[in-house]
Amino acid sequence: MTETEVAKTKPHVTHYTVNDEPQETTERELTPRQIMGNAGIDPADNYLVEIVGKNQKSFQDTPDKPIHIHEKQAFATIFTGTVPVS
Repeated sequence: MTETEVAKTKPHVTHYTVNDEPQETTERELTPRQIMGNAGIDPADNYLVEIVGKNQKSFQDTPDKPIHIHEKQAFATIFTGTVPVS
């Protein structure tokens, strides 16, 4: 098998971050819920935002809408759960 043939059969890996932690996927699209779940973050108590320069794009109202994943894309999560009081 030639190098070109190997490259065609090997899935493309895209690198991105969630809360500055490196993540990777071979999927072209992921939902905010999948992105958080893959990063070990509970989607029930958080929502996802994409960081683009100084701007943030919220996915709070669209946790199941697919996002096309790009190399070096940056995401952060916002906690919405309750915090116990002692």
